[in-house]
Amino acid sequence: MNSSLKRFYIIAWVFGLIFYFLDYVIRSAPAVMLPGLVSNFNTTELKLISMVGTYYYTYSTCSLIAGMALDKFGGKKSLFAGALILGIGCLLFLISSQTAGITGRLLQGAGCAFAFPGCVYLASKGFSSKTLATAIGVTQCLGMLGGTAGQFVVGPWVEQGINIKSFWLWSGVITIVVAFCLLLVTPNEKKDSQDSSPKSVGYLEPYKIVFKNPQSWLCGIISGLLFAPTTIFAMTWAVSFFQKDKQFAFHDAAITSAMVAFGWVFGCPLLGFITDKIGRRKPVLVGGAVLMIVSFLQLIYLPDLYPAKISMFIFGLGSGAAMIPYSIIKEANPDYVKGSATGAINFITFGVTTLVSPVFSRWFGKSLDTSSGALHFQNSILFWIGGVILAILISLMLKETGSKVQSQAVST
Repeated sequence: MNSSLKRFYIIAWVFGLIFYFLDYVIRSAPAVMLPGLVSNFNTTELKLISMVGTYYYTYSTCSLIAGMALDKFGGKKSLFAGALILGIGCLLFLISSQTAGITGRLLQGAGCAFAFPGCVYLASKGFSSKTLATAIGVTQCLGMLGGTAGQFVVGPWVEQGINIKSFWLWSGVITIVVAFCLLLVTPNEKKDSQDSSPKSVGYLEPYKIVFKNPQSWLCGIISGLLFAPTTIFAMTWAVSFFQKDKQFAFHDAAITSAMVAFGWVFGCPLLGFITDKIGRRKPVLVGGAVLMIVSFLQLIYLPDLYPAKISMFIFGLGSGAAMIPYSIIKEANPDYVKGSATGAINFITFGVTTLVSPVFSRWFGKSLDTSSGALHFQNSILFWIGGVILAILISLMLKETGSKVQSQAVST
């Protein structure tokens, strides 16, 4: 691919980052506007959280569709369709009906499923393999900036009495505008004459290749176990847990939970850069997971050592390691299934989230209003620590795919 075409892919990637930023704003914002949404949809808090959680049903399943679409139709049409669906999903939140709310949240999940695979797809076209993990880290950094804004910025707005319908209106309009920008700037796909892919690959053939590879499953499960505390706890439940179990004021609870996403802003590009620099993936993956465990242990057993905001920031910093398997799965599979590999890991990652979310809700969410405070909070955190420990154990079965190993294989 010539350098001018790569430059256009990088420009398209930048617009993809805006799409991904909006993805996380929309994903995380409901956590800080639960009372307003309860009133808007005339439901209970527990039912509303279940409604918000339906996002992950379509996000995980549509990740497969997104990967297939990227490999078959390219980034232009796929990213446009994803952003447009997301925008429509936001606008449906303007209707005060539970049916509209559930449909809107399902469409939000479906549209957002195209954001990260699309950005990774464009990055893989525009950047070299030596800088790909860094580019993926920067992508996730922008996403988590959106997650931070969804709580840091939207939380104070809600506190000041913003009309939540105005938020969803402008979120929808801006996302649809971004959809048309992506349609205009993303290069048209042309098969490279030097493309190593088979001439006639069916729609499902890339997924057969990816899912037959055990390394793909290991990557997805590890990423899911590391991602779940962020998506389920920090972005959905944490505000309520800090308010009711730890007796935080709403403002402090919202800021504290948002610090996880803020930690990702630094952790994703930093850990991506380190793993590119040393040419190895697994040591940085395990190191980030260990940092997650240590920060949560401090939060429950030494809470006076430093504020909970710092604990949650450090946890977010370490949980940036959840993005490293996204580099590994691409390196463990053929180049011509780039989009499908990212779609597959998104499917497995958020499949884990979809399975874990109702378990956490049943064990700890339902008892939140009648809990014993500190002990309830401690047990809920130990639940997530157990998941991270499991991720570390599974990572021992991963094959190293870093550039140092690849260069050694070539020289051999």
